[in-house]
Amino acid sequence: MLQLVAELEERQAQARAGGGERSIKRFLSRGKLLPRERLELLLDPGTPFMELSPLAAYGMYNDECPGASQITGIGVVSGVECMIFVNDATIKGGAVYPITLDKSLRAQRIAEENRLPCITMVESAGANLLYAAEIFADVGGKGFA
Repeated sequence: MLQLVAELEERQAQARAGGGERSIKRFLSRGKLLPRERLELLLDPGTPFMELSPLAAYGMYNDECPGASQITGIGVVSGVECMIFVNDATIKGGAVYPITLDKSLRAQRIAEENRLPCITMVESAGANLLYAAEIFADVGGKGFA
Protein backbone atom coordinates (compact mmCIF):
# COMPACT_ATOMS: atom_id res chain seq x y z
CA MET A 1 0.00 0.00 0.00
CA LEU A 2 2.79 2.43 0.87
CA GLN A 3 4.35 1.76 -2.52
CA LEU A 4 1.09 2.72 -4.25
CA VAL A 5 0.84 5.91 -2.21
CA ALA A 6 4.45 6.77 -3.08
CA GLU A 7 3.71 6.15 -6.77
CA LEU A 8 0.64 8.40 -6.61
CA GLU A 9 2.64 11.16 -4.91
CA GLU A 10 5.36 10.87 -7.56
CA ARG A 11 2.84 11.15 -10.39
CA GLN A 12 1.25 14.18 -8.74
CA ALA A 13 4.66 15.82 -8.34
CA GLN A 14 5.36 15.22 -12.04
CA ALA A 15 2.06 16.86 -12.95
CA ARG A 16 2.79 19.83 -10.65
CA ALA A 17 6.18 20.26 -12.36
CA GLY A 18 4.37 21.46 -15.48
CA GLY A 19 6.44 21.68 -18.63
CA GLY A 20 9.67 20.66 -16.93
CA GLU A 21 12.85 22.35 -15.83
CA ARG A 22 13.84 23.78 -19.23
CA SER A 23 10.44 25.34 -19.84
CA ILE A 24 10.25 26.73 -16.31
CA LYS A 25 13.71 28.33 -16.62
CA ARG A 26 12.68 29.99 -19.90
CA PHE A 27 9.46 31.20 -18.28
CA LEU A 28 11.28 32.67 -15.28
CA SER A 29 13.95 34.30 -17.47
CA ARG A 30 11.15 36.34 -19.04
CA GLY A 31 10.14 37.65 -15.63
CA LYS A 32 6.87 35.73 -15.56
CA LEU A 33 5.21 34.14 -12.56
CA LEU A 34 4.67 30.40 -12.80
CA PRO A 35 1.03 29.28 -12.99
CA ARG A 36 0.98 27.95 -9.42
CA GLU A 37 2.56 31.18 -8.18
CA ARG A 38 -0.21 33.21 -9.87
CA LEU A 39 -2.79 30.91 -8.32
CA GLU A 40 -1.26 31.32 -4.86
CA LEU A 41 -1.42 35.12 -5.19
CA LEU A 42 -5.09 34.93 -6.21
CA LEU A 43 -6.22 32.80 -3.26
CA ASP A 44 -7.01 34.28 0.13
CA PRO A 45 -3.95 33.72 2.36
CA GLY A 46 -4.12 30.61 4.50
CA THR A 47 -7.13 29.12 2.73
CA PRO A 48 -7.13 25.67 1.13
CA PHE A 49 -7.19 24.89 -2.58
CA MET A 50 -8.82 21.63 -3.62
CA GLU A 51 -7.24 20.69 -6.94
CA LEU A 52 -9.40 18.66 -9.30
CA SER A 53 -8.07 16.06 -11.74
CA PRO A 54 -4.35 16.74 -11.24
CA LEU A 55 -3.53 13.52 -13.10
CA ALA A 56 -5.70 14.25 -16.13
CA ALA A 57 -3.81 13.28 -19.30
CA TYR A 58 -1.53 10.90 -17.40
CA GLY A 59 -0.14 8.44 -19.94
CA MET A 60 -1.68 10.35 -22.86
CA TYR A 61 -0.08 12.37 -25.67
CA ASN A 62 3.36 10.83 -24.98
CA ASP A 63 3.21 12.42 -21.49
CA GLU A 64 3.69 15.91 -22.99
CA CYS A 65 0.57 17.33 -21.33
CA PRO A 66 0.82 16.83 -17.54
CA GLY A 67 -2.35 17.78 -15.69
CA ALA A 68 -4.01 18.39 -19.08
CA SER A 69 -2.03 21.68 -19.23
CA GLN A 70 -4.45 23.27 -16.78
CA ILE A 71 -4.73 23.67 -13.02
CA THR A 72 -8.35 23.41 -11.95
CA GLY A 73 -9.87 23.46 -8.50
CA ILE A 74 -11.89 25.13 -5.79
CA GLY A 75 -10.38 27.91 -3.73
CA VAL A 76 -11.37 30.96 -1.71
CA VAL A 77 -11.05 34.42 -3.29
CA SER A 78 -12.21 37.49 -1.33
CA GLY A 79 -14.03 35.19 1.08
CA VAL A 80 -15.98 33.40 -1.67
CA GLU A 81 -15.49 29.77 -2.73
CA CYS A 82 -14.77 29.78 -6.48
CA MET A 83 -13.92 27.36 -9.26
CA ILE A 84 -10.55 28.41 -10.59
CA PHE A 85 -8.95 27.55 -13.94
CA VAL A 86 -5.28 28.35 -14.63
CA ASN A 87 -3.68 27.53 -17.98
CA ASP A 88 -0.16 26.18 -17.56
CA ALA A 89 1.82 27.96 -20.25
CA THR A 90 4.97 26.05 -19.27
CA ILE A 91 3.35 23.10 -21.09
CA LYS A 92 3.38 23.68 -24.85
CA GLY A 93 2.54 27.36 -24.32
CA GLY A 94 -0.65 26.40 -22.49
CA ALA A 95 -2.04 24.83 -25.67
CA VAL A 96 -5.43 23.16 -25.27
CA TYR A 97 -5.64 19.42 -25.86
CA PRO A 98 -8.89 17.43 -26.11
CA ILE A 99 -8.39 16.25 -22.50
CA THR A 100 -7.94 19.89 -21.41
CA LEU A 101 -11.46 20.62 -22.63
CA ASP A 102 -12.81 17.50 -20.92
CA LYS A 103 -11.21 18.60 -17.65
CA SER A 104 -12.46 22.16 -18.03
CA LEU A 105 -16.02 21.19 -18.94
CA ARG A 106 -16.19 18.78 -15.99
CA ALA A 107 -15.07 21.55 -13.63
CA GLN A 108 -17.65 23.90 -15.15
CA ARG A 109 -20.39 21.34 -14.47
CA ILE A 110 -19.22 21.03 -10.85
CA ALA A 111 -19.24 24.83 -10.55
CA GLU A 112 -22.75 25.05 -11.98
CA GLU A 113 -24.10 22.29 -9.73
CA ASN A 114 -22.59 23.97 -6.66
CA ARG A 115 -23.31 27.55 -7.75
CA LEU A 116 -19.64 28.50 -7.67
CA PRO A 117 -18.44 31.55 -9.58
CA CYS A 118 -15.61 30.80 -12.03
CA ILE A 119 -12.28 32.57 -12.37
CA THR A 120 -10.09 31.78 -15.37
CA MET A 121 -6.44 32.84 -15.59
CA VAL A 122 -5.62 32.45 -19.27
CA GLU A 123 -2.18 32.22 -20.81
CA SER A 124 -2.61 29.90 -23.75
CA ALA A 125 -1.44 29.30 -27.28
CA GLY A 126 -5.02 28.25 -28.08
CA ALA A 127 -5.96 24.85 -29.43
CA ASN A 128 -3.15 22.39 -30.12
CA LEU A 129 -3.63 22.20 -33.87
CA LEU A 130 -2.42 18.60 -34.00
CA TYR A 131 -5.66 17.71 -32.21
CA ALA A 132 -7.96 20.38 -33.66
CA ALA A 133 -10.30 17.87 -35.27
CA GLU A 134 -10.86 16.16 -31.92
CA ILE A 135 -11.23 19.43 -30.04
CA PHE A 136 -13.82 21.01 -32.30
CA ALA A 137 -15.69 17.89 -33.45
CA ASP A 138 -16.03 16.26 -30.04
CA VAL A 139 -17.45 19.17 -28.06
CA GLY A 140 -18.41 21.50 -30.89
CA GLY A 141 -15.90 24.15 -29.86
CA LYS A 142 -17.68 24.68 -26.50
CA GLY A 143 -14.41 25.48 -24.80
CA PHE A 144 -13.87 28.40 -27.16
CA ALA A 145 -17.40 29.84 -27.14
